[in-house]
Amino acid sequence: MKWSLLVLGVVVVLAGVVALVGAALPVRHHATRKARFRVSPQVLYVVIAGPPDWRPGVKRFAVLPEKDGRRQWWEEDSHGQKIAYEVLEDTAPTRLVVRIADPKLPFGGTWSYDIAPAAGGGSELRITENGEIRNVIFRFMSRFILGYTATIETYLRDLGAKFGQATEIET
Repeated sequence: MKWSLLVLGVVVVLAGVVALVGAALPVRHHATRKARFRVSPQVLYVVIAGPPDWRPGVKRFAVLPEKDGRRQWWEEDSHGQKIAYEVLEDTAPTRLVVRIADPKLPFGGTWSYDIAPAAGGGSELRITENGEIRNVIFRFMSRFILGYTATIETYLRDLGAKFGQATEIET
């Protein structure tokens, strides 16, 4: 019984420390990464702006009705979590800005995809995340365990796999 109470006490203290540290971290963050691909900016843009069926982490998706003239859709991950997105800016084939469209989630923000021709051919894609993490536990996890750039880096690697190439990620 004593050991059970001791273990429970340690877990409660650790959870409290995580919550306190998370509460001390800023709600908003900025992260960016870039990679080069051996495809034209037009081809790269079409894949990014099109259906997300090429991404292994997306198990299902569906188009939603437009909202204020903006394209919307949802994606479901392997854990069954659905997230709605909307396009804020679309300047083919050089820029796309997408926002998480569900304010009830513990996180949100935008991803800006900036595409430019790369020296020597192909394209360069820079993804910039301007995010916010409202939940203090998620904030701690994102900062100290997952990292703010983990999702961007996974996306860039998946994009490289889509084009059959290894992806070198740059800051």
